[in-house]
Formats: sequence, structure tokens, C-alpha cells
Amino acid sequence: ILHLASELAGGVQKTERGFTKKDRAQLIDAFQRIISVITMGTDTEAEVNSFLDILAYLSGLTFVSTSSNSSFGVPGGDAEANLADVEKVTQAISDGYLLRGIAYKGGDGLVMTNVLHKTKPETVKEENWFFKLTNYKNEIKNKIESGELEIKPESKKNELLNLLGDAEDVSFSRPASKLKWGIPVPNDPESTLYVWADALTNYISALDYASDEKKFNEYWPADVHLVGKDILRFHAMIWPAMLLSVGLKLPKSIYVHGFINVDGQKMSKTVGNVIDPFKIIEKYGADVVRYFLLREIPSDQDGDFSEEKLIARYNGDLANGLGNLVSRVATLIENNMDSELIYSSSVIDEELKKAVVRIKEKYGRAIDNFLLHEALASVWELISIANVYINDHKPWALAKEDKAEFLTVMTNAVFLIYTLSNFLLDPFVPETARKIREVFGAEEKISQIDGYKFIIKKTTPLFPRLIAKS
Repeated sequence: ILHLASELAGGVQKTERGFTKKDRAQLIDAFQRIISVITMGTDTEAEVNSFLDILAYLSGLTFVSTSSNSSFGVPGGDAEANLADVEKVTQAISDGYLLRGIAYKGGDGLVMTNVLHKTKPETVKEENWFFKLTNYKNEIKNKIESGELEIKPESKKNELLNLLGDAEDVSFSRPASKLKWGIPVPNDPESTLYVWADALTNYISALDYASDEKKFNEYWPADVHLVGKDILRFHAMIWPAMLLSVGLKLPKSIYVHGFINVDGQKMSKTVGNVIDPFKIIEKYGADVVRYFLLREIPSDQDGDFSEEKLIARYNGDLANGLGNLVSRVATLIENNMDSELIYSSSVIDEELKKAVVRIKEKYGRAIDNFLLHEALASVWELISIANVYINDHKPWALAKEDKAEFLTVMTNAVFLIYTLSNFLLDPFVPETARKIREVFGAEEKISQIDGYKFIIKKTTPLFPRLIAKS
């Protein structure tokens, strides 16, 4: 045993977190040989732990036993082609970081429950593989506190830091006899890989992590990881630990959103209060539903959905606000300018320019801070400014009394609508933004706007008013 340990120490190189990728195959092979000697030739836990202490010293890893009858091993072996990414990650993690053991010693065992689904708790005691999460929780904590891994909103950052303080090693498998579907643990067909270990790996398997290094490095790490508040622990604690164990970079930020509730309760098939999104979209249109959810519900909090609230937002913001603005300006140009306006930046009002700059800055800050509802509020602030500008300058009267001033007012109105459709609205209601560009004959990207000819092509109203059924 000591001879094999000496070979292991002399034959591989270590980084701060353990062994380099280059030597992982040799490391796994050495571990398998060593563990084979232990399991076949050792009867007492004391001898096993003594040897593990030697390995811990050599490798910089910490081994723990969760019960007196634990056996130790390192999974290995080949996976099918379509499982290559999961196998690569789990194999890398298994370089001494997974160990065999019982979840709890005696007692009532593990209590599994789902409060959200209101199901009865279940008591379970079983033999599983464990991931050594405790090896990484301090590093994750430091990255969060330093801002290297940003978590928004602040309340979720604090929640995660509290969870890290109490975090323990994580069971990473279930007995195959109890969970027949799923990916088998390498070299252990009696165990099925924990579904979250499989699922989380999809974030990098989508980038062909196992087969296309160039593609993977082009897109990873992710700039933003958007997750629901009920799966924060998996994405901000377990997933970063998995990535660290494999030696991969973490996402730059994690944005945590709340629930879309119905009458204050989370939508759930079990509870029976699910609203079919396809039917709502079919009835109102994708952009309307997008706008309602992103504007009505704060990005970092829970919010309620109802058709009554959606119709109120639709009529107040979309029909009366945006739709009315587009219709008024398009009609004035169509009726008084033969449907054409040649743009000139020289007549743009300085106060309107300042308003656009100010609102774009607010918009950008809100998006950077994952406050999408505030970003949309700033867009509608500009829509309100545009409607007030039209009301104050009365272009319908200027069209008869002062043609030059009428042209100036219409150019300013087009300036505001172009800013809305080509910059501010597009990320939130892309189909609406496209339709507005079509109405004004505007290209998606205009390289030179001075002298550009906007040609009105009126269609049906963007947002006909809706009447709520009693």
C-alpha cells in the first residue's frame, strides 16, 4: 500500500485544488489499485482510515466516512456517446471526491418532503455516493463575497451565504432498485446518478463540453445564469462546487427570480391551479403576455397573474400608451405629408435628447441589476413624454397653420418612436417593435439616419382595446 502511495505521490503533479487534468487518468488508476488492496485485504475501519489519512496528506483531499460499515471506491469506465458530457464531469469529480457510505447512522434516517407540492414527508435510509461539497464551500463563499460570483437580488445572496455556512456533503446517487430511470453511476450499475448532477451538466453539455473544446471555450463561462428562487441552492452552491471540482470557471452572475402565483399560491399541477401559457398566448399574443409578466411582476419578487390584471395593463399601457402614440403619429404623417418624412437630426429638441439619454441610462442600470420591471417602467416614461409632447404641440393644428413647425414636431415624434422600436422595446416585445418599424418603413439597422426617408405603411391597430368579461 505504501509503495503504491509513493508511486502516486511521485508520478503526478498537483495544483491548488488537487491534481491536474493531465494526470487524472493515472490518478484514477492508482486509486483503483490502492482501494482494491484495501477492500480485499483489510478488515478494520482503523486500518482503512489510516490509509485514507496518508492519501489525504499526499493529495490535499479530505476523506470522510459517514458510517462504520462504509466501503470506498472510485467510479470509472466508459459512457455511451450521448452521455459523454455527464460522464466526463462525474468522472472528473470522482477523482477522490466521491465516497461510498450510508446517509445516516441509525435514527429515523433522511426525511424527504416537498412543502410546495404539499405532499406527505417520507423517511428514507439508503446507501449512496456522496459529493464532497464541504471541500468547496469556503471558496464559493469567498467568490460571492468578493463579487466574482454575483448573485442578484441582494436578499438571495445573503440567503445563499447562510446556506453555505451549514452546508454538508451531498448525496449524489440513489439505489437503482428505487430509481430505475436515469444515468448509472460509472462502474456501479446498482446506483443511479442524482438527477440534479445529471441536469446541471446540461448547461455545459449544450456547448459540447466533452467533444468541442473550441466551442465550449467560446461560450463558457456564462455571463448570466437565470434561475427560480426554489432552485437557488442547486445552482449557486452545488453547481459551482461541481465546476470547481472539475476545474471549470463559474458563471459570472446568477439572477434569481420569484414565482408567478395565482391567488397568492405557486402554480402547481399537484394543487391544480396551473394556467396554460399556450392558451393565454393564443388568446392575447406572445408580446402581450411577455409585457405583462415582465412589467407587472417585480423581477426579484413573487407576483400574481390574472386575466383581469393582464387586460388592465393591456388597455392602459399598450393600447392607450404605445398603440395610441404610434397610431397618432403615423396618421398625421400619412394625411399631411403624403406618408413620407425625411429625417433631419438638426431639428431634434435638446430637451428630448436629454430625456432619451437619461432614460437609456436608467434602462441600462435596471437591466444590469436584474430589475426588468423597472427597465420597462423607464420605457413607458419615454412613451408618456412622447404623448405629452404631441398633446402640447398640437401638430393637427400646425399642419394647417405652420408647415415648417409641423415638420419639426413630426420629426421629433419619429425620433422618439425610432428610439423606442429600435432600442428599448425590442428585447421585451420584439414582435411589436418589428411591427412599429414596418409602420414607419424603418430598417432594423439604419447606418445613416440623416436624410433617411420614413414611409408610412399603416396596418391594423397594434393593440385594439379589450373589454373584460364580467
